[in-house]
Amino acid sequence: MHLTPANAPDFIAANTRLQAVPHAPEISLWLADEITPLWRLTEEELGAMGLPPPFWAFAWAGGQALARWLLDHPDQVAGQRVIDLATGSGLVAVAAMKADAASVLAADIDPFCAAAVAANARSNGVEIAFTDADLLDAPPPPVDLICAGDVFYEKPMAEAVLAWLKQAQANGTRVIVGDPGRTYFPKSGLTLLAEYTVPTTRELEDQEVKRSRVWSLD
Repeated sequence: MHLTPANAPDFIAANTRLQAVPHAPEISLWLADEITPLWRLTEEELGAMGLPPPFWAFAWAGGQALARWLLDHPDQVAGQRVIDLATGSGLVAVAAMKADAASVLAADIDPFCAAAVAANARSNGVEIAFTDADLLDAPPPPVDLICAGDVFYEKPMAEAVLAWLKQAQANGTRVIVGDPGRTYFPKSGLTLLAEYTVPTTRELEDQEVKRSRVWSLD
């Protein structure tokens, strides 16, 4: 049986384990221990090669930094309507809810993220809405805060995301991003909020710790 969004919960349960996030241990996620075996298995189950890695199965450095900042600054998110763009595992969405956000919409165009976000929300005792619609195809929704972790790793995506985030900021929405020095991170127009040394793995980032920063869009 090929992997489908319907049986994704069983696939996640069989191929990940619940573990504390290194830089935000208050949060536990269903994560894979190694990227390559899961990546290959996902390709085999879907019957398609050349797929992107299953981003939902890992706690990426930019997301960890952003989650840490939200947990440490609940006054910046409490009571607010939040979107977590390119949510992946839902780490940042969980952090926002733990910091007492009024609501969080986790958005990711990968439909398999729905199962990962649902499992991780349950494991942390929070409720998170999910959409696999591409939010970039429409004007930014009227929310209080948009969070975006690790979104500047490919040029076309980085440019599209930045334009959309700037539109949201111009409409009065605060925008916070987490980034570990990705290639296409913008060189201007942001204010540094925090800097962290985030534990990661060589398989994910080619090093065991990654200096990651949290920024607000000006």
